[in-house]
Amino acid sequence: MIAIAIDDEPIALDIVAAHASKVPFIDLNAQFTNAFEAITYLQQNKVDLIFLDIKMPDINGIDFLKALSKPPMVIFTTAYSEHAVQSFELDAVDYLLKPFSLSRFLKACNKAKELLDLRNQAPESKANFIFIKDGYEQIKVLLSDILYIEASGNYTQIHLLNDKLLSSRITINELTELLPNKLFIRTHRAFIIAKDKITKYDRSQVWIGKVPLPIGTTYLPNLKLN
Repeated sequence: MIAIAIDDEPIALDIVAAHASKVPFIDLNAQFTNAFEAITYLQQNKVDLIFLDIKMPDINGIDFLKALSKPPMVIFTTAYSEHAVQSFELDAVDYLLKPFSLSRFLKACNKAKELLDLRNQAPESKANFIFIKDGYEQIKVLLSDILYIEASGNYTQIHLLNDKLLSSRITINELTELLPNKLFIRTHRAFIIAKDKITKYDRSQVWIGKVPLPIGTTYLPNLKLN
């Protein structure tokens, strides 16, 4: 997995580099104290993952990520906790609070690797099912049976026509990558909805039958059902 690190503090970059050198599947190819130099690098090189600081002098990490048209996966590395919710609304893989341990860093990297593996194994648009991890089993779920998907604590609930599947082995971000966007839409950091199951919607809610579900402001501009 090709990665870069962006942080205005060289010592923080050294820590990321030292941790990354111990993770076999991470290739940290470049480090930047200047975020704008990193943008040029991203335009010219393939990158799977960014370790990204938030509090930087010229542009903060949140705005940096928003400025990328096709951003790689991102793990935020910061000393401040107040941006955690916003970072996950931007589909960050993880949020590491400095100082973080090697074990915590490794956990975040493993999440990124699982997500990248899912992207590489995503079904073709003609596929009509996915497999969901449930314990040590893989359960086949027909796409046409899915009403909506809800992130709930450490679990992901998949609401089906006649059932509900609860899994702690796959995240809503992973399912966003796995499900075809022609059939499903992310309307909130905690919800993915089957487009053909929507009965009505306004600027703040979507209804699946008689069940109202929220629309996050971050996702409203991308609400396209056609």
